[in-house]
Amino acid sequence: MIGRALRGFWSFLVGGAALVVLLVALHPVTDRRDCPNYGGNGNASVFADPAWDVRLPLLLFGWIVLIGIEQTLPVTTRDVSRPEIAVRAIAAPVLAVVVSCCVFGNLMIMCH
Repeated sequence: MIGRALRGFWSFLVGGAALVVLLVALHPVTDRRDCPNYGGNGNASVFADPAWDVRLPLLLFGWIVLIGIEQTLPVTTRDVSRPEIAVRAIAAPVLAVVVSCCVFGNLMIMCH
């Protein structure tokens, strides 16, 4: 029963959990006063390794693409009504974009 309810949302949930674990492991700056350029100007990274300023948005983009691909798989549409398929196909990528922009996007501009 729970597998049917989450059909079409597995990559959203598993990928989102993996991104949260990665974010905790990277331990980014979460307060402007902790930024390396606080009180000055210029750009600084919220991560110890500035390469994550590029890697994280690429991972987020890949996550959203995988969610879109999951919505086209026949397994997600088996024994489900068309309106439910449409709602899931729209809700999963939209939720992923909102989470990416609101949570991770806010973090990415913290020290810029």
